[in-house]
Amino acid sequence: MSGISPDIISHRLSISPAVQPVWQKHRAYDPERYEAMNAEVDKLSSIGFIKEVDYPTWLANVVMVHKPQKGWRMCVDYTNLNRACSNDSFPLPRIDQLVDTTAGHALLSFMDAYSGLKNTGATYQRLINSLFAPLIGNTMEVYVDDMLVKSRTAD
Repeated sequence: MSGISPDIISHRLSISPAVQPVWQKHRAYDPERYEAMNAEVDKLSSIGFIKEVDYPTWLANVVMVHKPQKGWRMCVDYTNLNRACSNDSFPLPRIDQLVDTTAGHALLSFMDAYSGLKNTGATYQRLINSLFAPLIGNTMEVYVDDMLVKSRTAD
């Protein structure tokens, strides 16, 4: 993202040097899941969201999760990698204080804007705090992936 310092937006994994990398054994998939997986990879590749890389360590399998309505959601099994990472201690806002700040506002717009790996919540919170610093506490509140835009009048 242009205009945003890489120090804020770049997420770095804090992997303990004492932990040995894990190579998950390749999983077999039934044809329906395999087709859904390939379609998702093709879609993400075509828009430049992902690219093929060759990692010699920390290999993780894709897991296909059936959506309640229809189709599949592609996830990655980062269980081993998450266990090897220390928690990011960036303080998240107190949810009770955020709820209290909505009192007296005529309009509230709620947005959900996030998903990711362990500690990405803290990275995301840093980014959002930086981007919306003049608005937070005034016309906007943010708690990780939940954003609230508020207005005292309906105008």
